[in-house]
Amino acid sequence: MDVEASPVERAQRRFAGALDALEAAVRRRQERDRSAKALESEIRALSEDRSRLAQELDKAQARSVQLESVSRNVSQRLDSAIGSIRGLLDSERAG
Repeated sequence: MDVEASPVERAQRRFAGALDALEAAVRRRQERDRSAKALESEIRALSEDRSRLAQELDKAQARSVQLESVSRNVSQRLDSAIGSIRGLLDSERAG
């Protein structure tokens, strides 16, 4: 430190140093705030995607249950038709 400097000059230097430190702290805080806002936005988007995907999954599962039911119905009808055709063929062979 300059011993020749007056107390006012030393105070001005300390004040300028304190202002520089404060400005740097404010910039760091603003960067953290921007990062936090970006993270919040990303979390919100992911949450919306999750909700949308959950709804789509529910619909797909309901559709799967419906298709299984239709498949069982068709299978039963085919088994019945095959049984009827076999019965007709057996009666023609016997007759």
